Amino acid sequence: MRFVVYMLCIWVAVFCCPAVWADEIIGSIKIVEGQAFIERGGRMEPAGVGDHLQDRDALVTGADGALGVIFRDDSTMSLGPDSRIELSEFAFDPAGGRMSFLTRMTKGTASFLSGLIGKLAPEKFRVETPLATVSIRGTRFLVRVAE
Repeated sequence: MRFVVYMLCIWVAVFCCPAVWADEIIGSIKIVEGQAFIERGGRMEPAGVGDHLQDRDALVTGADGALGVIFRDDSTMSLGPDSRIELSEFAFDPAGGRMSFLTRMTKGTASFLSGLIGKLAPEKFRVETPLATVSIRGTRFLVRVAE
């Protein structure tokens, strides 16, 4: 009987509490062209449409690559060829007062359209490059980092 109760508790925790798992997913890939990868935990995996992204993932595109991403706060990002961007910190919990969007772009081009984080807490939406940090207030912007 204890085993049955134990298994029922595990089942409820895993399948009935998706909010526990939702915090791990910060966005998903909507468009992939050419060579594009997700780097997670030091491993490079080919990116595919529908792949989920997590905090501290890096997105990398090859010479013919491009990616389109949508985040949980409805921010969007388009990454051009020969680009690399690290998704350093993402938090979107307006009710709990936790909002943060921080990326570190080391090369290439990216276009951003800030979502709710940029509207509700514009000081929390940041893109770092080797030369500067860009903070944007609810607009579309383009970043180019040359090597």
